[in-house]
Amino acid sequence: MKKPTYTDIARLAMVGTATVERVLNGRGGVRPDTVEKVLSASRVLDWPGRLPDQHRGILRIEIILVRPDTTFYSRVAAAFRRIMKSLDKSLQIQLTFIDENDPRAIADRILHPAARRSGLIIVCPAYKEVANALKKLGRAGVPIIQIVSRTVEDLDFVGIDNVAAGRVAAMMVSRLGHVRGSVVALCHSQAYGIHRERIRGFSDYFRDFPNDAIDFKMVTFGRDDHRISAERISEALKDPSLVAIYNAGGANSAVLRELLSSRRDIFFVGHELTENSRLALIEGTADVILDQDPEAQARRAIDIMLSKIGMLAEKIENPPVRFIIVTSENL
Repeated sequence: MKKPTYTDIARLAMVGTATVERVLNGRGGVRPDTVEKVLSASRVLDWPGRLPDQHRGILRIEIILVRPDTTFYSRVAAAFRRIMKSLDKSLQIQLTFIDENDPRAIADRILHPAARRSGLIIVCPAYKEVANALKKLGRAGVPIIQIVSRTVEDLDFVGIDNVAAGRVAAMMVSRLGHVRGSVVALCHSQAYGIHRERIRGFSDYFRDFPNDAIDFKMVTFGRDDHRISAERISEALKDPSLVAIYNAGGANSAVLRELLSSRRDIFFVGHELTENSRLALIEGTADVILDQDPEAQARRAIDIMLSKIGMLAEKIENPPVRFIIVTSENL
């Protein structure tokens, strides 16, 4: 390939050639975020000259997550840490965990990071304060990618098709479970859009394919808390007509313990393949687990971010990440 020119770099970085010349020759007077764009474009195009040393290592991506105590977010964090090891040394990734029940703290971190960042990857509940902060940061030109849960419609999102996941759960109950009786769904709350979408898909399936033998009775909220979820399921199990439960959120282990202790034959569909849900499938307490492959979501989010900040030349396609249907037969 021919040596890239200032014009080539300027076109990729979307700046003027004079700006490229100032950055590559270390003349100063250029905003830090613009410097990052020029240097990123130079790396992508294999600029043969030496890049200014004082700017190396300034590309920083922050990843804001919640609930490090859960298996799912532990998987997400572990995936990002593995990806870190494969990236160029000039790119830094910072994992930040924040209490999901503190929208002000999340919003404050979005707008006031501990160090200047080139991009933000985030998962959190859809609080108004958080949405406003993300919109403000987006208007400032910082690339933002939402993973797992979408808070702002106009920003990039990496995740599964949650409506489809809910419909598949209902299909499993209806066709694989062959149940006759009442059905209950459990989710975190109204705070997560993905849970609303799953419940909508679950409900819509029964509307589209009515079954007189199935009575989708109610949705109950467990906030992905083990104690609260166990209480909600214990209450639901008092209904002798209950034949199936769909857990659209977390705290599977608490729900499954309640089912096991009840000695009831309840068809169970849940999310996320963990050691607990795997064992429940083997033992027959759980029937279907829908795993949203958080490792693939982490990889996709990083690739899109690298493209946005100029570290990858090609555009990354972003269809919904495919979720995995797991039963005892395909563990």
